[in-house]
Amino acid sequence: MSKTEITAEPGIPLIVISREFEAGRDLVFRAHTDPELLVQWLGPRDLTMTIERYDVRDGGRWRYVHTDTSGNAHGFHGVFHGDPSPDAIVHTSEFEGAPGHVVLETTTMEQRDGRTLVRSVSAFSSVADRDAMIASGMERGVRDSDERLEELLIELKER
Repeated sequence: MSKTEITAEPGIPLIVISREFEAGRDLVFRAHTDPELLVQWLGPRDLTMTIERYDVRDGGRWRYVHTDTSGNAHGFHGVFHGDPSPDAIVHTSEFEGAPGHVVLETTTMEQRDGRTLVRSVSAFSSVADRDAMIASGMERGVRDSDERLEELLIELKER
């Protein structure tokens, strides 16, 4: 199993996340764009995800909520920019608990001998916003998500 790499260079308002998955690019893209698959892997293992809308197209809006076992809800929403493809999924993301702090996220998928390198770049409006995201515990959510995605991709390949 591959290791997730998270990079946040000092003084630069970016977080770069990369990981190679044991699946073809089309399947990885499907897992990122099919709401029925997305709820199975995105977010920490101890949270439940519900999707209100997920309109994967240029200008399409999305919103989902992660809920913990105590019933605390954490909503996120944004808009897709450009036509999503394995070459690039570009969208904004805003945590509803911190309105006004919008992140521009770009995810690319590169086919490599039956495997796929997924690289996500999150551009924040300031280093302070980036640092607040890191301090929020996002690393646990990213690592859980990537492990869950790897498990789902294995399951989907076996079907």
